[in-house]
Amino acid sequence: MSEKVRYFLDITDDVCPMTFVRTRLLVEKMAPGEEAEIRLTGGEPLENVPDSLIELGHEVLTVECEPGSASPGIHRLRLRKGGA
Repeated sequence: MSEKVRYFLDITDDVCPMTFVRTRLLVEKMAPGEEAEIRLTGGEPLENVPDSLIELGHEVLTVECEPGSASPGIHRLRLRKGGA
């Protein structure tokens, strides 16, 4: 994680809709412009969480497969809170 990323959330053990509920609770703690990294699985979370964040006015910076992950299909999403 870069120095700018102060927040991290692992939602790989959660299922929808809790994946987005937990993500939204994290984003609510953040100040506009702050960045977070979310660790999530493929499938529904990977399809729904980024789109939902964008709809709420946040910026999805990157979505990448997690290198060297023991579990296939784990991704890392970087976001910047909107509203600045």
